[in-house]
Amino acid sequence: MLMFGGSGFFMAYADKRPDVTFLYMHGGFAILVYTIFYLTMFGRDEVKWMFINAALGLLGIYTQIGWILSLFHKDIGDYPIRVHVIPFLYFVLYTFLLRQAVLDITRSRENETRRRHVENGYAVLLAFGYLISYVLRK
Repeated sequence: MLMFGGSGFFMAYADKRPDVTFLYMHGGFAILVYTIFYLTMFGRDEVKWMFINAALGLLGIYTQIGWILSLFHKDIGDYPIRVHVIPFLYFVLYTFLLRQAVLDITRSRENETRRRHVENGYAVLLAFGYLISYVLRK
């Protein structure tokens, strides 16, 4: 995933980037395959919540991508929205896997009380990370 996600990110934000059609074909195919794997491995309900959380977290994603771009002396506003689609979707997929890993590492997937605490802590840490990236970008 890192190879496709990294290449999709660098292609989208490169000084000399490919046509957006190629970007959508390259990234869109990989994202479709990953989504099918996610549905198979995690189930429809988990994937549904992945996209719901992504919709709620667009501001957070925007600040994270903006911060990453600032490390390369670029500004997120310099690119049309259509260029951000693939990097944003990769971000959704990666944060979903991160949440799944945290649930497994803390062994809280099957323990409802522990799971609730871990998910709340995860949300707070993620929001804190978004806030820090927003501040660092300014």
